[in-house]
Amino acid sequence: MYEATFSIADTSAYAEPTAESDCRIELWCNDHSDLLYVRGEAVERVLAQVESDIGIAEQLRGDSEAVVITNACLKSRETTTIEKYLERHNCLLLPPLRYEAGAKHCRILALDSGSLTEVYTELLADDFAIDVRSKREIETPVHSAPLVTLDEVFPELTARQRTVLRTAVENGYYELPRATTTEAIADELGVSRRTAEDHLRRAEQKLIPPLVSYLY
Repeated sequence: MYEATFSIADTSAYAEPTAESDCRIELWCNDHSDLLYVRGEAVERVLAQVESDIGIAEQLRGDSEAVVITNACLKSRETTTIEKYLERHNCLLLPPLRYEAGAKHCRILALDSGSLTEVYTELLADDFAIDVRSKREIETPVHSAPLVTLDEVFPELTARQRTVLRTAVENGYYELPRATTTEAIADELGVSRRTAEDHLRRAEQKLIPPLVSYLY
């Protein structure tokens, strides 16, 4: 079997509000309604558009995140869903769908590599703006094999967050005992200690919560 993640430019009620924000929406479709997990600093703006376009039946709010049940299913209002392409080429869509940076990120499972190529080719022919984010062969029957991808487990970090995190690892910040301090990391990068610590904590906040869900 093969798994790939396609990023498809999208203007739906879930993708459009993420275009110029750090927000991410994860979607589980239940035919009559959608279950959404929304995370990011622009949660209010995202939910306002979801309320306007789809309707919200219930929501639970936290700091920069929300769980939402919608009044209707987005798929019932879309005219060009990816499912019809997958069905034609014997592929499966793995939930959840993810909307981020103005695009829909679809994880697809196929019995052979050629089927993924056929889906990609047909989507291009129908003028979809599409990018292949990852592709891998699944060779062993590991329980989490079709469900876990690097693209999902390791969310995109900003350039500064990557730099600070890489510097911390290379200098032994995560060793026991620690071989460096945040002050030394800050000096090496030419920023204040508070700035270095902020970037490091934000990077850790993006990386750790997605990983924890796979520990159970």
